[in-house]
Amino acid sequence: MGSHAGAVAVITTADERGNPYGFTCTALCSLSLDPPLLLVCVSNTGRTLPVLVERGEFVVNLLHGRGRRAAEAFAGRTAERFSSVPWEAAPDSGVPLLREDSHTLARCRVDRLHPAGDHTIVIGEVVWTDASEETGPGPLLYGRRRYVAWPD
Repeated sequence: MGSHAGAVAVITTADERGNPYGFTCTALCSLSLDPPLLLVCVSNTGRTLPVLVERGEFVVNLLHGRGRRAAEAFAGRTAERFSSVPWEAAPDSGVPLLREDSHTLARCRVDRLHPAGDHTIVIGEVVWTDASEETGPGPLLYGRRRYVAWPD
C-alpha cells in the first residue's frame, strides 16, 4: 500500500485540559453523505486515540499542497508537533485547527469505533466544515514515500 497515493490530513483533538494531540493520516475516506460520515484509521499504540475517544470529537485538517511542513511535523516526534506549525484552538471546543496548512477543515463527533488489527476505525459524523474560498494549490498527496501536490 506504500505505493498507493492518498490525500494527506492531520487529525487533531484536545484533552479536557486543552492539551492538543494529533497525527498525520492518509487512511481516511468519505463514508456517507446522509448523514455525513468520515472514516479515519487511528493507531492503537499512538497517544491520540485514547484522547480522541474520551473527548468524542476530532478535526480532519485536509492539507493543501503547501501543507507538507504540517504533514511531516505530525508524522514525527510528538513533542514537536504543535510547536512547529501555526494552529488555533476552535473557539467553542478548544480542538486544534490547522487553518494555514489546510484547504478544508471538518469537525467530527465520534459516532462509532471498530477495532481492526493494530488500528481502530473511527467513524465520525461531520458537524461543521470550513473550506478555503481561494483557489490555491490542490490537495497534498503521499505515495511511494514522498509528498506531492495535486497539479493546478
